[in-house]
Amino acid sequence: MTWWRESRWEAVICDGAVRSGKTFSMGASFFLWAQARFDGRQFGLCGKTIGSLRRNLLSELVPYLRSVGMSVQERRSENLLTVRFMGRENRFLLFGGRDESSAALIQGSTLAGVLLDEAALMPRSFVEQAIARCSVPGSRLWFNCNPEGPQHWFYREWILKAEERRALHLHFTMEDNPALSPRIRERYRRAYSGVFYQRFVLGEWTAAQGLVYDFFDRERDAPVAPAGPFTRWRISVDYGTANPASFGLWGELDGVWYRVKEFYYSSRQAGRQRTDAEYAEDLEALAGGRDIQRVIADPSAASFIEALRRRGFRVVRADNDVSDGIRVTADLLKRRRIVICRECRDCLREMELYRWDPRSGRDAPRKENDHAMDETRYFAMDLAGGDGGGFAAMSVERRV
Repeated sequence: MTWWRESRWEAVICDGAVRSGKTFSMGASFFLWAQARFDGRQFGLCGKTIGSLRRNLLSELVPYLRSVGMSVQERRSENLLTVRFMGRENRFLLFGGRDESSAALIQGSTLAGVLLDEAALMPRSFVEQAIARCSVPGSRLWFNCNPEGPQHWFYREWILKAEERRALHLHFTMEDNPALSPRIRERYRRAYSGVFYQRFVLGEWTAAQGLVYDFFDRERDAPVAPAGPFTRWRISVDYGTANPASFGLWGELDGVWYRVKEFYYSSRQAGRQRTDAEYAEDLEALAGGRDIQRVIADPSAASFIEALRRRGFRVVRADNDVSDGIRVTADLLKRRRIVICRECRDCLREMELYRWDPRSGRDAPRKENDHAMDETRYFAMDLAGGDGGGFAAMSVERRV
């Protein structure tokens, strides 16, 4: 809370386990520092998206700031907070650092300090542009994140070089959060395995290796499809011409989404490619006259998306963030929010072959046995983004 009183530090880095209290602690410290040291200045608050920033940081922090006597006014249309405290007033601008184009959003601002929530999930260009905006004398930098791989640029450029960058590095564990009971800590430990356990529970910057879904057991986790009645239906699509095409039919029953049937076609094995019209007929056959709420499609399949829309399907383009999608899919599988049924043989086959690529230098699976995996990931991201729910701290927009 008071690290900024020491002139030797120009930045603070808080990394470690999920739900360890680092986000709230750093946010409270940031606002106390800004109001104690400045008046009439601008500051930056950055998240992967502005929506995730509001949910992950501001939803809990703003009531706290008001409880200690700060006046906080938000202009949502301007993505702006105005804070008054002890006769001082400062402005806090909200920015989303989702992709490379986001750097342009913050360019041109003059800031007295910046807080980057989940800094490791933002593009390097955005983070460096935010740092460059802090030109006011006495400005400070504030970073927090969950660990990624040891080749991640933030780990190599900031964690390993913290001392030479005059940055205070604080590593958090779940035990640092007094609000978590032993029972809740144990729930989080059960929720993760493999690389996700090492990063989110142990707080280690470790490389992804082995099976992507190493916790999945076909005999235990792939039941026979239930008889229903299902309340909603959706289809996920990974489109391929030279590569295989995979469609999954998902039905919701008692809050759980079951992948009950599939269509899988490999043109190489069949000896001929199928047209968009033929694939549209295949998808209609998979739907089987059911009321399909929406089709979540490979965003690159523009012509096929158009063919489906002409047949009356509501189609949404999938979020194709691979790293985020794998995390979300793993979380939903472990919590049994999504279930792959025994009838989906090709999806189960890929699940048991889907592996991390250690040569990639980043979190990326091998580009093989990944077509059903891709459309399952599309479905999981759509479910997490649209329906909410879940206690796991992910890189997608979290909900409480």
